[in-house]
Amino acid sequence: MDKSIVSNEYKIFLKLLKNIRTERACTQENLAYRIGETQSFISKCERGERRIDIVELRHFCLGMGITLGEFAQEFEAALMRG
Repeated sequence: MDKSIVSNEYKIFLKLLKNIRTERACTQENLAYRIGETQSFISKCERGERRIDIVELRHFCLGMGITLGEFAQEFEAALMRG
């Protein structure tokens, strides 16, 4: 298993994270406010400059109005599509 922050799986993860946020008309500023972070934190995470853990991912999801489980399902589907 590739543990690099720039693995293909992680690129898919980051794309999905950003796509869900934008599909829900949520700006980086809105999400940052909702989860108690800065806009630059959100930006660094989305660009892959900062890797996020499962707890932070849960906060991202809740801030975007989805569950961690829903995100995981969408992530699995995105991985299958390649």
